[in-house]
Amino acid sequence: MAKTYNITVNGTTYAVEVEETGSTQGAPVSAAPAPASPSPAAPAPAAAAPAAEAAPAPVATSAPSADAYKIESPMPGTILDIKVTPGQAVAEGDVLLILEAMKMENEIVAPQAGTVDAIVAAKGSSVNAGDILISLK
Repeated sequence: MAKTYNITVNGTTYAVEVEETGSTQGAPVSAAPAPASPSPAAPAPAAAAPAAEAAPAPVATSAPSADAYKIESPMPGTILDIKVTPGQAVAEGDVLLILEAMKMENEIVAPQAGTVDAIVAAKGSSVNAGDILISLK
């Protein structure tokens, strides 16, 4: 006796027939995948409601000054968070930003004391090794 089920996968509905076999209890049951074709009576997926506009990604504040100390990305990754603002005084070892690389969160710290001159990288942006992230004066 076959039973028919409607299965929806990624918005597409498929009619699937399942047959009961006469196997005995405890005996191994082998299943062979049968190709499923889309059901002709499948309703079209409803249009999704328009999502609220996402906030734009923050942009870099400015270009670093010529005489500023430039802090470069040690590896490719994505900027998760920026912990400082332009004009903020930082001490050696203070966390400037968080760089995600290979699913690890890496703290990029100030190599020397100074004042944040410019933030070149933006939160959510991808950077390559050697890209300038922040400059200090």
